[in-house]
Amino acid sequence: MNRKVGFFKSIHVKLVVINILLIFIALQIIGVYFVQQLEKQLVTNFSNSLNDRVNLLVYNVEQEISNNSHEHEEAITGNLKNLLFDFASSDIDEVRIIDNKNKILATSNVYNQSLVGKRTTDILVKRTLLSAAKSEKVFINKENGHRVRVIVAPVKVNGNSTAVVYLMASMEGIYRQIAQVNKIFITGTIIATIITVVIGIVMARTITRPISDMRKQANELAKGNFSRTVKIYGHDEIGQLSMTFNTLTKKLQEARATTDGERRKLSSVLKNMRDGVIATDRKGRIILVNEPALQMLDVPRETIIEQDLLSVLGLTDEYSIEDIYNDPHSITVDYSTQYDTYFIKISFSIIQNDSGFNSGIISVLYDVTDQEVIDRERREFVANVSHELRTPLTTMRSYLEALSEGAWKEPSIAPNFIDVVQNETERMIRLVTDLLQLSKMDSRDYRLYKEWINFPEYFNRIIDRFEMTKPENINFVRNFNSSPLFIFVDDDKITQVLDNIISNAVKYSPQGGTINFILRNKDNFIELEIRDQGVGIPREEMDQIFERFYRVDKARSRKLGGTGLGLAIAKEMVEAHGGNIWAKSEEGNGTSILFTLPIENDDEVDWE
Repeated sequence: MNRKVGFFKSIHVKLVVINILLIFIALQIIGVYFVQQLEKQLVTNFSNSLNDRVNLLVYNVEQEISNNSHEHEEAITGNLKNLLFDFASSDIDEVRIIDNKNKILATSNVYNQSLVGKRTTDILVKRTLLSAAKSEKVFINKENGHRVRVIVAPVKVNGNSTAVVYLMASMEGIYRQIAQVNKIFITGTIIATIITVVIGIVMARTITRPISDMRKQANELAKGNFSRTVKIYGHDEIGQLSMTFNTLTKKLQEARATTDGERRKLSSVLKNMRDGVIATDRKGRIILVNEPALQMLDVPRETIIEQDLLSVLGLTDEYSIEDIYNDPHSITVDYSTQYDTYFIKISFSIIQNDSGFNSGIISVLYDVTDQEVIDRERREFVANVSHELRTPLTTMRSYLEALSEGAWKEPSIAPNFIDVVQNETERMIRLVTDLLQLSKMDSRDYRLYKEWINFPEYFNRIIDRFEMTKPENINFVRNFNSSPLFIFVDDDKITQVLDNIISNAVKYSPQGGTINFILRNKDNFIELEIRDQGVGIPREEMDQIFERFYRVDKARSRKLGGTGLGLAIAKEMVEAHGGNIWAKSEEGNGTSILFTLPIENDDEVDWE
């Protein structure tokens, strides 16, 4: 994405700011160090100078006191006063001479002459007299706020402290010098900063101009423009980087051309594949999917990309990505719902790079619903056939063993045994006949021999045949007129359909029950309904009654000799004629089997 760099985020500004900060910090460190050392040196020099002058004054006072000790105190005071006036200077505020009784003998300050002869309470004076050692102190003058240095030195005559010299000197001259030096440093810092800004801008522009050009080149590459090149401003490291960038651009252009070609080939292959294909990255996130896979999984492309493969396939509970990497194999997943049967076979394969490192997974999806349904029906069919054949064979073996062991000699039971064996044999013959019929219809190698028939007359004939053999306590009711209605059908196949449906109705009708035969003439088809008053069919089993070997009441149907294939055969034959067959029933209120047959126009019939 080509985004404009903010002013304060620009490397150009950053370089200038860094240079300014470096110079500023360096000058500040130098300035602070220099000023601290200068202050220390000036204070030391000032203190040493005062001490030298104090020592000189102490010596003169000692000489004055020792030489004039026989004179009157006033004479000594006058001499000391003259000595102090000669000693006074501009950097010394005041000098006092105080005797060992804390009395001020003389002062250099003309405004403080009234203090002469008075006693002082200064702690520093008392401490010096007691210790006979020099004392120093720095304090702030409350009147003007100036820093003042005080030195108190003992005056010894014959080894005894007879007086002290009390000196006060202002230090403001030193700090005025330091303040002046600070101003010089601030001015120098400002000048150096301005020069640094100018130099930094020039230097930053020299560095950032080729970098900015490479940034523009990278943005163009992101847009797919490989025609632009980076301008080379020199042969230093940045210049070499620019040349490398141009070489990279050419190689990217060649690689993209190759990749686009391979991508088009891959896209064409995936687009024309009937099987679904899903590719993932190393972590199992989907990066590629073709249209058949989207249709099989019924998901939009926008939501599946970047999603976890196993989550999309619904396999997170059974497998992990590591399981697929360790053992890639094929699995069949059941996506069936309450209304639809749906199976997908998924084959996994691993994508590895040149070093053998697993970099992704390829999943190929196959719709194997038809195959799974066929396999399931085959298994059920074999199981049902085996069961249906086993039951009569077991019965026949039991009765034949009994006959072979002498039961045939018993006139009272032998005929019954033979009747049972004969009935079971006929049941097996019916089962095999029905199976052959279904097998023939499944193979689609049979033909319908159609002819025009007057269906009401034909329907009456079928009903008459059943009416002759039905139990006396079951009534037949015909709810249709006998007006001629010709349709083009295979009468043998439709006869078999009606036989199967009517046989079921007779078998399951209760004593005194009624079977209704209804024929309706629709626009393009006729609709037949055969309704009994039997026990009915549960709602949840309505969709299964046309399946092979399915029985609602298994015990009763076997007792009545049913094979469970009658309605399945009827469905196959009706649908072969282009019709539909279905059932209506309420449990306890009987069952209606309905089917339709198309009415063909004369001009649509081939009369060859």
